[in-house]
Amino acid sequence: MSAPRLLDRDGPLRYLLQPPRPGSPGPHPVLMFLHGFDEGAPMPVHEALTRHGPLRPGNAVDALQNFLVAAPQLPVRGDVWSRYAGAVRDILTTVLDEHAGDPQRSYLTGFSFGGNGVFDLASLQPETWAALWAVDPTRVPRRDPRRPIWLSVGEVARYGKRDFIEALRLERLADGTSGDRLYLDEGADHVGSAALAYADARIYAWLLDRRLAPAA
Repeated sequence: MSAPRLLDRDGPLRYLLQPPRPGSPGPHPVLMFLHGFDEGAPMPVHEALTRHGPLRPGNAVDALQNFLVAAPQLPVRGDVWSRYAGAVRDILTTVLDEHAGDPQRSYLTGFSFGGNGVFDLASLQPETWAALWAVDPTRVPRRDPRRPIWLSVGEVARYGKRDFIEALRLERLADGTSGDRLYLDEGADHVGSAALAYADARIYAWLLDRRLAPAA
């Protein structure tokens, strides 16, 4: 598989955009990726947003090539994605409008502090995201975001795994399970959990089975 084309875009936050493969039919599902602590500015944007997550070089998940993938960068480091909820939604609106995105199939994912951001933003924007995918977040959300959730557990989330399961009513992924609240713990460390998760074709297929209801 050839390396994806990455477009460097300015907006309310600087972001990278991976268009879908040429010739794939629209409207296209959108995957918004929120990075962790180290990847905030001043790290160079290409290095930051391809270090972990769906844009990591060598990610060979074929289904990912049909997504529009957007990855914004915070201007500061910290557990602060909630401060930029409006900026992330503005980027989503631009991607949907300019690249034939599908508003019923817009998904939010993030790693580490970005996983915290997934829950924070979804609580503020429950009608925006069709499904949520948090990879080794560092804290249990204060409120249920009321969306389908896949939790990829790593070294950090493992310490609070029981709390995540109870707060979000999660079911362990097993053969034959296909519910709206799932978790998977493959025993990886923090960084390893991201490498495994974003290369797992099952999760992308699960996302694509979740849609928002069309606007009335």
